[in-house]
Formats: sequence, C-alpha cells, structure tokens
Amino acid sequence: MNTERRTPRIAVIGAGPGGLTCARILQRYGIDVTVHDHETGPEARNQGGTLDLHEDNGQIALREAGLLDDFFRLARPEGQEMRQLDHAAGTIGFHHIPEQGERFKPEIDRGQLRDLLLNSLRPHTVRWGQTLRSVDGPSQGPRLLRFADGTSIEADLVIGADGAWSKVRRAVSDATPQYTGISFLEAWFHDVEHRHPEIAGLVGQGSAAAADGERGLFAQRSSGDHIRVYVIQRVPADWIAEAGLDGEDTGGIREVLLDRYRDWSPRLRRMLSDNDGLYVDRPLYALPVPHTWEHDPTVTLLGDAAHLMPPLGVGVNLAMLDACELALAIARHETVDDAVRAYEKTMVPRSTEMQRALDGHADDLLSSEPHDPHDA
Repeated sequence: MNTERRTPRIAVIGAGPGGLTCARILQRYGIDVTVHDHETGPEARNQGGTLDLHEDNGQIALREAGLLDDFFRLARPEGQEMRQLDHAAGTIGFHHIPEQGERFKPEIDRGQLRDLLLNSLRPHTVRWGQTLRSVDGPSQGPRLLRFADGTSIEADLVIGADGAWSKVRRAVSDATPQYTGISFLEAWFHDVEHRHPEIAGLVGQGSAAAADGERGLFAQRSSGDHIRVYVIQRVPADWIAEAGLDGEDTGGIREVLLDRYRDWSPRLRRMLSDNDGLYVDRPLYALPVPHTWEHDPTVTLLGDAAHLMPPLGVGVNLAMLDACELALAIARHETVDDAVRAYEKTMVPRSTEMQRALDGHADDLLSSEPHDPHDA
C-alpha cells in the first residue's frame, strides 16, 4: 500500500455501509477522508433488519477493507435458510436449507455491520449531526459543503453515499426517485421463541415469504431473538392517509390489514396482528433507468444515491462494491479526476444493467415464486 502520497480533501456524505466502506478502504491506503452524517450519533436510531452479503460483491468489499474475517465471526450462515409459504394454507413449499460451511450470502444485522465498519475507522472520522444543505462551488473545485448546523467545509472530492434522497445527487443530476407502486409496512416481533413461538417456527433461522399476486409477507430473523416482517402491498404511496389513519394508529392499520388479508392462513395473519409496537410505513421508490450524469471531477455517487432500485437483494451489496472500487481507484490513480472517471466507467454500466434487469420488477415482491427483498 502507498501510505506516503499527498492526497486531496475527500468528504463522504452518509455513514451507511457504502460510505463507511469507502472511508475504511481509503484509510487503509493512507488517504485522509471525513464522513458526514445527519444522525446525531451511531445510536440515534435502530439500524434496521438483516442483510445478506454476497460472495461476489459485498464480501469482496469487506476483504479489501480487511474486515472479512471479522464479518464471518459476526455473520449467521444459518440465516441463508429460505422458505416460501403457501398464503392460504400456511405450509412450506420451496425450502432452501444452507449446506454446512455455505458462505455465499450469510446474514448479518445491519447494525452489527455498521458497528464493524465504524470501529475500523480512525477516531473522529465520522462527523455526526451534520445535515448537508448544499454542494456549492465550481465543478473544477474546490466544492463548498454547507451544513444545517451553520458549518461548512471545502472538499476536492464529494462522494454522495447519502441514499435514496441524496442531497449530493443534486449537484450532478436532476433525477428524483419515483414511487414503484409497491409499499412495505414493517412490523417487529421480539423475544420470539417465547412470545411468538408459532411465528418463529414459520420463519425458521432465515427468511420466509408468502404472496398471492396482490399482497405479500416477507419475514426475516435477526440476531437477539427478533423477527422483522414486511407487509407488501400494491397500494398508493399515501394509502394510510387515504384510509383516514396516521402511522401511529396501530389498531386502525391492523384492522385494515386483517381485512385485506382475510383469505390468508390464520397462521400467517398473526404476522399482521401480533407485532410488538408500531408499524413503519416504507413505500418503495426507484430512480429512472438508466440513471447517468455528466462527469464531474469533484462529485460522484455510490449506492442508492447513484442507482436506487427495488429491494430485490442487491442494494447494499452493490453500494459496498461501488465504495470499494471508488476507493481503490482513488488510491491507484494520480489524480482524483482520473480516479472518478475510471470508477464511473465501471460502475455506471454495471448499475445500468442491474437497473434494467430490475426495472418494473417490484411486482416480483408479490410473486409466489421465491424472492429476496433484503435491502428494504
């Protein structure tokens, strides 16, 4: 590794898996970087459910980050189990049981992955509580980043790893995510082996799905004896408000769901009625296909900021692969401009191919065939 070269100022916006992976690999090559995130700290909110990191993308990034062995110590290979359930009978149809030693896409809690990456960074790399307001300045740089807390910094390269509603994206693209017509409603179940043993038995050690073409359920087991269920529906984005409800009206939402799923197995309907706490509304959006932009030597994007797609099991893996390739390009090229060009030359065609493959396939989430919405 070249640890002696003088490098430009690099700012990553977004402390998710993609942004943190990029920062980690840059630091391994002796390249200074700061990460800026709108959250007040690493414990500001629950980081979500479980992720499956694939051998041919997410794990490649962790290997370059020097964290693959640590990942395997945390990961749950048994989480690769997948069940497809009959929506009317509640019985198992398709059933994948991972073989002993199978490591193609083991599961890890999103929070565990984030902590693994955070703890690998130099102290004070991440600047919490910094909500980006704008990216100003000429495309030839330097760029001026203005934050909501009144602070600002200059950067020679701004990396947008700030997700679906990226503020960095606005500096290079007018594209905005569009509603796919499919919405998730998230429900949590805690202490499942004791409090929800029937649901625990249905889900097994990994994931379980059921669908009838218009409605679906997807359940994931997390560590710590938790299960997260996504209620999947083809509905307007504001369907809760259209029903005269708000997001905190758990009883009202539950009544609507039980009516909509009235023909489903009583065993599966318990995933609608027995959850612990509020439902969380998550309508699904995607960027136009293809999403491209004119090259800018001072700004680039990765992950959902660059290629938001339906959650069919590729989002986090692609974000981490993007981050890996961008960091390596910066380490291996003489100028940031050359590095960004080289990165985008690979990333944009790859993501466009994947976007086209998944475009219009949000409906697959409602198919009775096995599917894998792990990036919700």
